[in-house]
Amino acid sequence: MTAAAWIQLAVFLGLLLVLAWPLAGAIDAVMEGRFRLGHKLEAPLWRLAGVDPLQESGWARYALGLLVFNGLGVLAVYALQRLQGGLPWNPQGFGAVTPDSAFNTAISFVTNTNWQGYGGEFTMSYLTQMLGLTVQNFLSAATGIVVMIALVRGFARHSAQAIGNVWVDLTRVTLWVLLPLSLVLALAFAGLGVAQNLSPYVSAVGLEGAKTDIAMGPVASQLAIKVLGTNGGGFFNANSAHPFENPNAISNLLQMLAIFVIPAALCFVFGRMVDDRRQGWAVLAAMTVLFVAFAIPAALAEQQGNPALTALGVDQTASATQPGGNMEGKEARFGINASTLFAVITTAASCGAVNAMHDSFTPLGGAVPLVLIQLGEVVFGGVGAGLYGMLVFAILAVFIAGLMIGRTPEYLGKKIEAREMKMVSIAILVTPLLVLLGTAVAVSTEAGRAGILNPGPHGFSEILYALSSAANNNGSAFAGLSANTPFYNVLLAVAMWFGRFGVIVPVLAMAGSLATKKRAAATPGTLPTHSPLFVALLVGTVLLVGLLNYVPALALGPVVEHLMLWSR
Repeated sequence: MTAAAWIQLAVFLGLLLVLAWPLAGAIDAVMEGRFRLGHKLEAPLWRLAGVDPLQESGWARYALGLLVFNGLGVLAVYALQRLQGGLPWNPQGFGAVTPDSAFNTAISFVTNTNWQGYGGEFTMSYLTQMLGLTVQNFLSAATGIVVMIALVRGFARHSAQAIGNVWVDLTRVTLWVLLPLSLVLALAFAGLGVAQNLSPYVSAVGLEGAKTDIAMGPVASQLAIKVLGTNGGGFFNANSAHPFENPNAISNLLQMLAIFVIPAALCFVFGRMVDDRRQGWAVLAAMTVLFVAFAIPAALAEQQGNPALTALGVDQTASATQPGGNMEGKEARFGINASTLFAVITTAASCGAVNAMHDSFTPLGGAVPLVLIQLGEVVFGGVGAGLYGMLVFAILAVFIAGLMIGRTPEYLGKKIEAREMKMVSIAILVTPLLVLLGTAVAVSTEAGRAGILNPGPHGFSEILYALSSAANNNGSAFAGLSANTPFYNVLLAVAMWFGRFGVIVPVLAMAGSLATKKRAAATPGTLPTHSPLFVALLVGTVLLVGLLNYVPALALGPVVEHLMLWSR
């Protein structure tokens, strides 16, 4: 990598650590009930809803509450889209969204995926954007965080039957964590030039005399929670590449930091809740090692450029590379380094925000975001989802270590037995099953192949990326696939729903099982799960188990494309 790329990476990680540490203290205080002012303000809400904040539940009731809550969210977002033509705050007079697109979008925003098969500024009214999509950005992020908190309670408690009160947890995360952060960040974005208004679109005449409409809208408020909640759905079709959504280098840096800051802070929250802060540092170290290991090759691939594009005046038969690196699909105001880092961040986290066209990356440059998604997005990952995904891999890592030495595995004093390993297996295998089966269906049916715009391995990569993004709740796309069709809208919606809750339910079942166990005392034979050795074991487990399922599919897509490109 260039010196500028190294400096950018180091500055980003340094700022992230500075921001994440104090935020972790605030989140821990809120979720552990030490925010006393919040209790007074919450009391009327509990009375109105008929909720006893002191009554906790087991994992099954907790999971049922989340499923019902998110199911109602799907119905609400679907109804808003279908009825928006007759609702207020629709200055452009947009009509009802088609049933299949509305269904896909409702599932997408409720599952924290934010896959968009439509152009936001050409499809959604201001009311739908605010009351439907932005609200779900808050609630889907809160869902991920409370599942993580419930799992950590399973480790922290012993001989307990309850893992928390789902309604209290959702309320506190939304009111005292996500909302204040979003308000501050939205004001910062608006000050930097991000649009924030309810004005009708502005008509203008371009330099060539053509009339065009310049989209307006409440962008900054949606952008803030989009990145903080690792949601990713853009107000504009161009997402964070649009100048009204990401006008300059400072807004770009703020978006990158916002995507990672809560996932990083939750690692420290984990250490605080289990009363061993070294555990949080170990998980954060594993995430950081993986992140840097993927950021380097992505930057190298894009800086190297495309060998098919040679410098002017150079013999076309020579093996010259693209001068200056691969700028195709990237904004000049960001350049290669900031665009590549943004792509790695948004796919390491479960965030679909993009400031460049991933479809225009080099084969290996585009393979990095794809692989990061396929790892289950545990490299920081989505808010809450990244940490509970990494803890699932941590349980698998200690299980593997236990098999190697013939000892019953333990993690944080809890014995890992058959029930936990069954839940771990389900949580790890459900997304590869959805991705690979969905890709097979798409490439073997006429309706699936009809959406491919690029032949050969690149077209296959576009389908593989779409299913990987949906099932792992990322939401970004290669963008070369025509996916706004009934076939893809339904297929991807199914992948998004089961990719989200097919993992959440076994994780909560695991939390309930762990909470009932007694805590075993550490012995000389206990594997220290805060040591560099365990960090290495955890990184190896993520890479081996997370990637093995996808190696044949990756060979058919980006690997073949890279070999074809460089064999010219």
